[in-house]
Amino acid sequence: MSSPRPLAPHAPEAVEDIELSLLLEGVYRLSGHDFRQYTAATIRRRVQHAVAVEGLGTISELQNRVLHDPAAMTRLRETLSINVTEMFRDPSFFRALREQVLPVLRTHPFIRVWHAGCSTGEEVYSLAILLHEAGLLDRARLYATDMHAPALQAARQGIYPLEKIAAYERNYREAGGTANFSEYFTTQYDHALVRADLRQNIIWGQHNLATDSSFNEFHLILCRNVLIYFTKPLQEQVKALLWHSLVPFGVLGLGLHESMEFSEHAPRFETLNLSDKLYRRIG
Repeated sequence: MSSPRPLAPHAPEAVEDIELSLLLEGVYRLSGHDFRQYTAATIRRRVQHAVAVEGLGTISELQNRVLHDPAAMTRLRETLSINVTEMFRDPSFFRALREQVLPVLRTHPFIRVWHAGCSTGEEVYSLAILLHEAGLLDRARLYATDMHAPALQAARQGIYPLEKIAAYERNYREAGGTANFSEYFTTQYDHALVRADLRQNIIWGQHNLATDSSFNEFHLILCRNVLIYFTKPLQEQVKALLWHSLVPFGVLGLGLHESMEFSEHAPRFETLNLSDKLYRRIG
């Protein structure tokens, strides 16, 4: 009887792919946070960073730690969550909102807005400022959601480093703002607090676009610079969720590197502004 043929050695990349898949499955099954359909390059880079920070040698060692140590699980979720934002990010987008979308919102007696994937809140407050300047904030309700609890906590507080306000003001001016931007904040020491009247009509809550369902119908949804981190199937799943969450003829705003073109859901939308990625539900 011949001896069994020895198994061929696996390439390190193949072993790491298996480790990564098992880690993300474990995180999902234990915590409910689903990173399994985030783009591989982004997740791999962040997991490798977590391995180094934890002082470990492999992803398998990281998996063992996070499955048995709740604090390590929390640290990993915070590492995997993507929180990159600023006030009036991509000023041309906010100028397009001001010029093309707010006049339409004005026709509604009450306005519901959903900011999906709001991170630490800078863009939510940017929209609140636009609505305030248009005289619409008092009859608007802004629902701001993110899957990352620490980011939401920071967003609720509305406190930002004073050193960033100058850059935010430049964005505001490019977005068509003409008011005294500093009056939207109370400054103390080296921080700036968003004014109370801009915060009062915002409802903050946890929501995972990968696993949670729609919770209302909205006249405007902003889901900017979120889809780029998802695989194509998850992007299509989320686009369906966003469509279901819009009122007829409601407006969807995506990030500048995201698009409804070539999506299976494209026939359900008409393009309002291709360069600034504004779409209206028609289906």
